[in-house]
Amino acid sequence: MSREAEIRKLRSVLLKRRDAIRKALAGDLSGLDVLREQAGADSVDFALDAEQGEISSQLAELESRELVQIERALERMEDGTYGICEVTGKPIPLSRLRALPYATTRVEAQRELEEAREEGRDVPDWSRAIDLPGDETPRVPDGYELT
Repeated sequence: MSREAEIRKLRSVLLKRRDAIRKALAGDLSGLDVLREQAGADSVDFALDAEQGEISSQLAELESRELVQIERALERMEDGTYGICEVTGKPIPLSRLRALPYATTRVEAQRELEEAREEGRDVPDWSRAIDLPGDETPRVPDGYELT
């Protein structure tokens, strides 16, 4: 199967996952509203409700992060940059994209970024990158090179 055909297949996977997360988030958020409306009669009920609400809130946060990554991957597909490592500029192997369809880096680059974070070096967080008005040239941190 060609790389383009595989990417089309991955797009379908991402769209299905996006829809599933959206439905789950809608359910999670409505579940939180129900918990708020149900004020437990005793302290044990209240504690259990609060704990369940915290767990649901954390799951919703994780799902929201994944949803952002999926949306970003779909945008990269539209602009033709999907499957290209944001650090090295080289193609991300299909095996990595099959395992993690919203991956934005090659395994080697991801390892290097994680090692740099562990060492306390300034590492860009590409998942939170934004374009600032008037900022035409992306800043590459010291020690990193886009090729």
